[in-house]
Amino acid sequence: MNPTSQNVLTFIMAGGKGERLWPLTKDRTKPAVPFGGIYRIVDFSLSNCINSGLRRVYVLTQYKSASLQRHIRLGWNILSSELNEFIEPLPAQQRIGETWYLGTADAIYQNLNTLEMDPPEDVLILAGDHVYKMNYSYLIEGHRNSGADVTLGVVEVDKSLSAQFGVAEIEEDGTVKDFKEKPQHPKTIPGKPDKILASMGIYVFKMDKLIEKLVEDAHDETSAHDFGKNIIPRMVKEGYSVQSYNFIDENKKSAQYWRDIGTIDAYYEANMDLVQVEPVFNLYDRDWPVRTYQEQFPPAKTVFAGEEITGRVGLAVDSMVCGGCIISGGQVKRSILAPNVRVNSFSQVTDSILMEGVDIGRHAKIRRTIIDKGVNIPAGMVIGYDANEDKKRFYVSESGLVVVAKHTEIT
Repeated sequence: MNPTSQNVLTFIMAGGKGERLWPLTKDRTKPAVPFGGIYRIVDFSLSNCINSGLRRVYVLTQYKSASLQRHIRLGWNILSSELNEFIEPLPAQQRIGETWYLGTADAIYQNLNTLEMDPPEDVLILAGDHVYKMNYSYLIEGHRNSGADVTLGVVEVDKSLSAQFGVAEIEEDGTVKDFKEKPQHPKTIPGKPDKILASMGIYVFKMDKLIEKLVEDAHDETSAHDFGKNIIPRMVKEGYSVQSYNFIDENKKSAQYWRDIGTIDAYYEANMDLVQVEPVFNLYDRDWPVRTYQEQFPPAKTVFAGEEITGRVGLAVDSMVCGGCIISGGQVKRSILAPNVRVNSFSQVTDSILMEGVDIGRHAKIRRTIIDKGVNIPAGMVIGYDANEDKKRFYVSESGLVVVAKHTEIT
């Protein structure tokens, strides 16, 4: 284990509703939404923890968490409890009062007992709904070397996105001199008028300072009990040592990769990047593996070569095809097929994401569509070619993407 990562307790915030990802979040929390065929969004934060040497991790859950908790139980039960190592869901329990988690800060406050049982030196707090690769041990090392009360991870993003993030203004030595949550008119980076430093939702606190500020915040009836809205701006204003840490990417590409896939369009674009010849996000780096839970499925296969019946060709090009898939005389282009998908004869699937257990009927045509788990598309059905017709049955995004919700029954 990396010695820098010792004596650290990690909390991953995984209770969000992800309302902008509806209907993919109709039956699950945002961190549990499938991504890239076999993964869930939370797998990226968890993999970063394991690759960074962090072995004491709580995943705070609340909204529709059943599938997330099952995923963690089956796929992340990989550490030794005898060595005080764990990745453990921590559901909202109303430990303090009659309320569920009111915000990110309140979620930690309601679980202060976990800190008191085995007090760490530092507490790492992560968002569980971003896709990126990061070695948190460097962040923790920088935090300890600076002597800061809290250090927050920041990343350069376009100024136009400021309304989606907390924005930090920093001194030359990295000290945060101002922090505003989702400002309409943010301070830009000196010399880069089109860029801002956005909070990644990553914080490292000295344990005693964290407890002090959480207790104070819990008794403030005007607070939203949120780190970005309340805790961090207040600490900056009150003169605490608040440091920034610039994101260092482990993705081994020329451009940094950190994505908040919080909308249907952003989610789709991040998935479609994976089927490019040179995807920006690298899933194939064995030095920084991304772990997940996978059920046992037989190998994917294609059948029918079109030799006897014109147009009946089973093929997939520029696509990701997971285990258990059968492409039986249909054609798949620039798409992602999650496990156990079947594409039947004469059908066409283009620029689409099919989640586990989807069945595409004969002669169906699917384009620019996300089909969630367990949906059977009837023979001859056409989706993604006529927005007006699609809107009568399904959700259609601003850019025209069609989303078929989980277990939708189509007649």
